[in-house]
Amino acid sequence: MFQKVPARALTDSVAEQLLDKIQNGAFARGDKLPTEAVLSEEFGVSRTVIREAISRLKYEGVVESRQGSGVFVTKQAGIRPLRIDYTDTGTLESVLQIVELRRSIEAEVAAQAARRRTDAAMVAIDAALARIDAEVAAGGDGVEADVAFHRAIAEATGNPYFLKTLAFLSQYLEAATRVTRTNEARRADFSRQVREEHQAIVAAIRAGDALAARNAAQNHMYNAARRLSQLDQDEAGADDQADGPRGVSN
Repeated sequence: MFQKVPARALTDSVAEQLLDKIQNGAFARGDKLPTEAVLSEEFGVSRTVIREAISRLKYEGVVESRQGSGVFVTKQAGIRPLRIDYTDTGTLESVLQIVELRRSIEAEVAAQAARRRTDAAMVAIDAALARIDAEVAAGGDGVEADVAFHRAIAEATGNPYFLKTLAFLSQYLEAATRVTRTNEARRADFSRQVREEHQAIVAAIRAGDALAARNAAQNHMYNAARRLSQLDQDEAGADDQADGPRGVSN
């Protein structure tokens, strides 16, 4: 029924195979999984590996233990959790991809905020924008304030799923934002552009102009990617000058 698992990555392999069986319907929602002894024999691994694999699936909400009955597939087992590997978020390419993802989400967030914002929400957005300036003026990078600013706009939509999505992304956005804001701070023109782009978003939301808010948010994300790419090119050019002429390949 199952393939034998190689010695390396035993737990991962067992968990993936079990998950595939569940998603393909071999084990339906509510079904009981075979016992540890049976799984251990079929996979050709120790019971410890089986327990670790089952524990991983429990953590992800795919299976659950029932006292005295065994391990069963949960009702939500067909829904796979979204994951982003931290090791994949440390390169320029990955940062640009996160900015691209932000552009899609935050453009709609800004548009909905323009349609639905209350006076209280507007006060919160203004305060969040002012906090960015205050943190930067005090010598900080403004990263936490930047994330809070975008969260305040999401809160203005009244849609909890925007908030949940941004809460998930914020752990990765914070690293990406730190890269972009640290680099942008090295150039006065970039810092000014960022501030003006934030102000444009806020002005459109205040005016209740959904189209302008969407366009302003998209423009901000496009420019963030452009600035990041430009700074990377500037750094590469400086390295080239320090190292001397290099050959060019086509």
